[in-house]
Amino acid sequence: MVNGVRLSALAALSVALSSCVVGPDYRAPSLSLPAKWASSGSATDAQSAPVLADWWKRFNDPVLDQLVDQAIQSNRDIAKAKAAVREARATAREQSGSLFPSLSGSASATDNRAQSNASGSSDYAQYEGGFDSSWELDLFGGNKRAVEAQRYAAQSTEEELRDTLVTVIGDVASYYIDARAYQQLASLAQRSAASQWQTAKLTKTRLDVGLVSDFDLRKAEAQAASTEADVPSYQISYTQSVNRLAVLVARPASEIDAMLGAGKTIPAPPGKTAVGIPAEVLVTRPDVRSAERQLAEATAKIGEAEANRYPSLSLTGSISTSATSLSELGEKSTIGWSWGPQLSIPIFQGGQLKAAVDVAKAQRDQSLANYQSSVLNALEEVDNAIIALNRTRTRIGSLSSSVNGYRAAVRLSKQAYEAGETDLFDTLDSERSLYSTEESLIQSRADVATYYVALNKALGGGWSGMIDVSQPLAEDTQEGPHVIARK
Repeated sequence: MVNGVRLSALAALSVALSSCVVGPDYRAPSLSLPAKWASSGSATDAQSAPVLADWWKRFNDPVLDQLVDQAIQSNRDIAKAKAAVREARATAREQSGSLFPSLSGSASATDNRAQSNASGSSDYAQYEGGFDSSWELDLFGGNKRAVEAQRYAAQSTEEELRDTLVTVIGDVASYYIDARAYQQLASLAQRSAASQWQTAKLTKTRLDVGLVSDFDLRKAEAQAASTEADVPSYQISYTQSVNRLAVLVARPASEIDAMLGAGKTIPAPPGKTAVGIPAEVLVTRPDVRSAERQLAEATAKIGEAEANRYPSLSLTGSISTSATSLSELGEKSTIGWSWGPQLSIPIFQGGQLKAAVDVAKAQRDQSLANYQSSVLNALEEVDNAIIALNRTRTRIGSLSSSVNGYRAAVRLSKQAYEAGETDLFDTLDSERSLYSTEESLIQSRADVATYYVALNKALGGGWSGMIDVSQPLAEDTQEGPHVIARK
């Protein structure tokens, strides 16, 4: 009866003490954020919350949609991030086991010989079985803080997976835009070179009748050849973009090239993009959320380190039985048991335990600075993307007017040159200016699409569907006991 009362009292005291924790409790830091973005323009809407789910589909480009879907399924960086999530979750479950008692069993069977001068030797068998258990009561919450830290770490890893999705989707869209732009630029160079070779042919005809000099012919041919030389350069850049897409979607480059076909136009973003307010990046950017979870993890580790400076209490117990035959192991065996508390008190560790707390606090401060930095970087990226998107759209309007003007100038100068009313210089200058301006217009259209991608990445836009992390990349077989097959 007395033992029962003592056991009940000890259990009640253990439960009360094990609810205690040391170290700071985590609170999300408050940040002073601007009320609105520094940049604005007709291409962005700061009054509405951003719609970030499946943002790339607003390009209305089925080929891009297909590439993104393939990347989600097959990209190696995403597969690696999924494995990291599985690892973090398994580690969290492993760490949670420290909160519970441990129990292990043992059994042995031995043949023994006893030697005596009086009676000689005798042989006998010895059979033993038993159980051992232990439970650290976690008086000051060191194990709880460790579990808490690992839970935050797992959440951070999940956000890193989301951030990987944001990056991969953005990269697929950006390289797809590049590939389309290089297709357009190569086609432009081919058309412009053909037009300039026609001018050179006309100059040759006029040279034959003595209306121009050989210098004019050489100059016309040189300009046409210079423009023609841009074609291989653009084809190289196109191939590099296709190869990068092949890596991102884990498909052969020839398959990607076939998907892109021959020179489809550069995808155009919608006319206006909602950007919301700066405070929303705290909840929409996965890298910011990951940094915040890392700060929470570092804060919990302070308590874990602090708990090591306090006494620890464990309950241990064991029960064993032994007999000289298996049949007697349960009926006529010798049974012994023991249980009781074990108290460990750190007395002198040469300052190591206090230093460990200081290390944890310094690491927490690093995580806080990293979190603050990630927020500032997010604000910078959004503002840069807003101004780039708006200003480039304005640039496109001016370039379009310039292209129309140069096209008219080329047509009129050629007519005048054929009629002998002007010299070759005006025609060559108009053709060169038209080619250069059309190049700039194509590049600006690609820039607008790329800045739209950058804006959605900066806002945290990514994959909105389910993310299945349960499927391992490598399938294991014969995991149980088996004989190794020799080759």
